[in-house]
Amino acid sequence: MKLNLPEGIHLLHGADYNPDQWLDRPDILKRDIELMKEAHMNCVSVGIFAWARLEPKEGVYEFDWLEQIIGELYQNGIYTILATPSGAKPLWMSEKYEEIRRMSDHMVRDWSGERHNHCYTSPYYREKVRQIDGALARRFGKHPGVILWHLSNEYGGVCWCPLCQKAFRGWLQKKYGTLEQLNQQWWTTFWSHTYTSWEQIHAPVANGERGTHGLWLDWKRFTTDQVVDFMREESKAVRAEAPELPVTTNFMNYFTEYNYFKFKNDLDIVSWDSYPQWKAGDNGDQAVSFALWHDVMRSLKKQPFLLMESTPSATNWSPVSRLKRPGMHLAASMQAVAHGSDSVQYFQFRKSRGASEKFHGAVVDHYGGSDTREFRDVEALGRRLLEIGEVQGSNVKAEAALVLDVENLWAIEGAAGPRNCGMHYLETLQAHYKALWKMGVPVDVVDEECELSGYKLVIAPMLYLLRAGFEQKLRDFVGQGGTLVGTYHTGLVNENDLCYLGGWPGAGLMDLFGVWHETTDALYDDEKNSILMEDGRRYETSELSALIHLKGARTLGTYGEDFYQGEPAFTVNEFGRGKAYYLAARADEDFYRDLYRGLVKELEVKHAAEDELPEGVEACLRETEERRYLFLQNFSGREAEVKLIGAWERVDTGEPVKQAVLTGYDALTLRSSSK
Repeated sequence: MKLNLPEGIHLLHGADYNPDQWLDRPDILKRDIELMKEAHMNCVSVGIFAWARLEPKEGVYEFDWLEQIIGELYQNGIYTILATPSGAKPLWMSEKYEEIRRMSDHMVRDWSGERHNHCYTSPYYREKVRQIDGALARRFGKHPGVILWHLSNEYGGVCWCPLCQKAFRGWLQKKYGTLEQLNQQWWTTFWSHTYTSWEQIHAPVANGERGTHGLWLDWKRFTTDQVVDFMREESKAVRAEAPELPVTTNFMNYFTEYNYFKFKNDLDIVSWDSYPQWKAGDNGDQAVSFALWHDVMRSLKKQPFLLMESTPSATNWSPVSRLKRPGMHLAASMQAVAHGSDSVQYFQFRKSRGASEKFHGAVVDHYGGSDTREFRDVEALGRRLLEIGEVQGSNVKAEAALVLDVENLWAIEGAAGPRNCGMHYLETLQAHYKALWKMGVPVDVVDEECELSGYKLVIAPMLYLLRAGFEQKLRDFVGQGGTLVGTYHTGLVNENDLCYLGGWPGAGLMDLFGVWHETTDALYDDEKNSILMEDGRRYETSELSALIHLKGARTLGTYGEDFYQGEPAFTVNEFGRGKAYYLAARADEDFYRDLYRGLVKELEVKHAAEDELPEGVEACLRETEERRYLFLQNFSGREAEVKLIGAWERVDTGEPVKQAVLTGYDALTLRSSSK
């Protein structure tokens, strides 16, 4: 189900709005609407933390104030994204029903406080959530001012209570069937940890079993499944009363406690909260990091997403709450749109007067006026979104894919060795991604359950854990003409974290890459090695060096130092109609730049820039059947010039552009009439 925007609304511009904090100040509520219109806002998210106002006593709903707010917003052309309040329960509930309060991994029951202090398994909590969600849907589901359901808020956290432990055992019984099968797949004969009854199984609590990696991995999977099931129940409750409204929930940046790929089928629209830590000067690396996560969110459903939260100024929870430099709000916000967002929204519209987020950035601060730099930045961004509204609904069409598998990440983090001081899986992915980012190459981010057909280039670094069937997807992809880049620490274990026997990479990847991985040398942080290429180029390596032997592959580069000097470090294997590259060590930035520059040219992978982009500048493509849109953002703080491929014109003015010049923290949106 798509988001059906009202006539005249294209890109959404809004904020998390909490009128329940200001019900005793009607003058402020009236002024808020005036300020929203001044900032060119057309939507707000309402009710996220309002449960205590919506249900002050058990079973007593007070919705009149909310109806008045939604109605006044609608009359002024501002639409409501209506939240279910499950992310922050009222005190009367936790006081009356102890079971809804979480237990920590030390098996200590939490007191009320903070938020998300609830058990996702608790039947009572699920029922109370279902009741209020259904009541909200009956009251507001057909209101013309409500356009989208916002399920809860930033689902997060883990509960270790007896209810969750019992549910976990049931989940395991369904998965494995018998204890014998579970013991085999978890390899519990090690340390004599064999289970003889289901009741002996406990989640990996802080003072319990932590060495059985299959247990750890399955607990993470269960936790994800339990939260997905909770979210699904919320979705059912609102859909039952308002089936025509789409649903979303706001994900978090670089949050891997859950596997977000498991959520996608139960959401109509993906949304997320983006909070980069911008500094003064060059912010290229920060831009790369969040470009990658924007692409994750778009790739979940291969469609435009929503930026649900960002800050118009600073956060209050960062180690250092640095203000955005002048212009950065435009560049950062347009980055989200460039990667596929159809919205820019903020936390929050008006600063709270008290409590933990009273100093968190907002469109309107405690001063209450519009004559602030932050407000002017928001207003200017609102005007820009109006000017480029035609890009709404266009999508990113990538020919390159990066494999980011969260279950693989969990397995790497849970394993002991070879570098317990840091395996740097996500950092490694970002290093590969950055090389493509610097050329303006559109990239989809996929996991091991995704299909690979349709891509020219697939990059799968550190694929330590192979889920059943993914090895065949890789073989089919390369065999049918695709190009695969793999690395060290690939194909060591199956989905239950059991090592493959008969050589690595296992599960048929040995003949795909044409190499046998004998062992891995782990380097201390201050130690380096190198790769010497056939043409004389030399690249520095660090952290991990796989010692490999050729099994059909051809050597492109060898190690430069240590006892394995001269041994293969970078190889290529022809497999079917395609090629599989294998990088045996973590390489430096120059290696990835040269590797992907060559592959993009050889494979004719779609890219946005003629040459490598200036430092700190990104170029992104969105497309429709009729047009292409080119987004340029400058995160360097310095003037930069970009050479363009093809004929472009500014979306806002129609002015032709042959060469783009961007000032520091500037952003430009162009369109092409021909594809």
